Order: sequence, then C-alpha cells, then structure tokens
Amino acid sequence: MELDQIIEFQASPQMISTILALSIPKTFEEGEVILHENAHIRSIPIVTSGSIRVMRTEGDEKEILLYYIKAGESCIMSFLGGLHNDTSKVKAIAEEKTDILFVPVNKVKELIREFPEWLDYIFRLYHQRFEELLEVVNAVAFKKMDERLMLFLEKKAEVAQSNLLSVTHEQLATELGTARVVVSRLLKQMEVEGLVILGRNKITLV
Repeated sequence: MELDQIIEFQASPQMISTILALSIPKTFEEGEVILHENAHIRSIPIVTSGSIRVMRTEGDEKEILLYYIKAGESCIMSFLGGLHNDTSKVKAIAEEKTDILFVPVNKVKELIREFPEWLDYIFRLYHQRFEELLEVVNAVAFKKMDERLMLFLEKKAEVAQSNLLSVTHEQLATELGTARVVVSRLLKQMEVEGLVILGRNKITLV
C-alpha cells in the first residue's frame, strides 16, 4: 500500500517522496522486539503495514500495555526521545508481521522546517497517544480486572481486525500486569456468560 494512502493527514507528494527517499524500510516478524527500553533512539518509525504494541516494563516480569501503533502511524515517544537525544522509555514489539519505514532522527527537524503538515502529523499523534494513555491510567485506577480484560480483548480485536485472537493467558496477564491464574479465572467466567469462546491459545469474542 502506498504511504500517502495510509498516513492519517493530507500530505503533499513532495513530502511523501522525501520521506521515502530518507527512510530505511525493515520488516519484523510477530513477537520480534523493535525497540528496547533504555536504547538510544536513532530513527523514527512509520508503520506501513501490521501493528506494534508499546509496553512499559518493570523488572524482568512486570509489563503493561500502553498503546498500539497501526499502519500509517508512528511512535510519539520516539519522536520526543529522538528530538531530545534521549533513550527510549518504552519497549516496542511487533504484534504481527510488520513493515516499518525508519526516518533518521537527524532528518526529523529538516522535515519539520520544510513541511508544515509533518508537524501537524506529530501533534495529531501526540493528542491521540495522550488520550490512550489517559485510558490506561483510568483503567488501572478505577476499573475492575474483568472490565480491563474485556476492554483489552476488544482493543486487541480492533487492531487485529478479527474476533479470533491468537493469544495465551500468560501473554494477556503480562500485558495487563496481573497473574495468569487471575486471567484464566476471568476468561472462564466470561465463557460461562457467553462473552468469549476459549480454545488452545485462542480466544473468540462473541
């Protein structure tokens, strides 16, 4: 798919051709780590197909999902870290097979100066991610785990564009920052209530 058909703003042909000329395309398989926490940010990713989940980790076991990056989107954390010569505060993992264009950090300011729509793109992403992070804070602070789990499954289905999810209880527990036994118990209750159908490493939203 062409870049100008997936990015969520009106971009000039000159800007599209400049991004394509500057960027380095790479492909990541499902589960492959794209960016580690504390790694130096040397480029800004633009997803052209697939999706990325962005996590915050604590220690070796605790993680929590912050947001997804879908086709046509980028990571505002990378923008901010790259512009300030900082290290990454998050971990990015390919949710599925994902194609990415990496724009070198030293070219980002040039794009901002030359193309006003590029700055608009950054502001739109910032606004979107800020709202998504508020949703995470709201869910952690005020919602019960069964509500969080259901919202999480619905979000995952939206990203995958399918009600059939290939995911383990262990993975759900990790991304929600809870124990596997808690997730398994809640999923079993959801199945009794007719909300989901459970299979081996698969969950179907009804």
